[in-house]
Amino acid sequence: MGMFDSFYTSASALTAEKTRIDIISKNLANVNSTRGTGGMPYRRQMVVFQEKKPNPFSNYLSSKLNKVNNEGVVISKIVEDSSPFKLVYEPGHPDADENGYVKMSNVEPVKEMVDMIDAQRAYEANITAMNATKALLMKSLEIGRK
Repeated sequence: MGMFDSFYTSASALTAEKTRIDIISKNLANVNSTRGTGGMPYRRQMVVFQEKKPNPFSNYLSSKLNKVNNEGVVISKIVEDSSPFKLVYEPGHPDADENGYVKMSNVEPVKEMVDMIDAQRAYEANITAMNATKALLMKSLEIGRK
């Protein structure tokens, strides 16, 4: 394991969590959207993470000796939630059907806020891990000076 591998791992997680926060913000911004692309209401989006595998040819011996053999996380895809749209009775709404019901987005603000807090805490944890690694490396340099 290289000296800076933990920085790379934390940096990839920070990038992934930032994208997750951006998608959650997009979901919250469209919570009341009744018409999106294709004329349908906005569908909630979710981020799918995947372990980033190292390049098998970069350091073969190192990859065989180390128990931890990953280089962080990447976003494999952003998927749409397939849960049904909410129906709200608003007969005067321009998007209401013949019965007066409007299809609203399937975004639930409470669920999005919980996901936002989770993403924020994960982001903060990775910053803490980077700071701990930095402190450890600084202490190692101080040992060399004495």
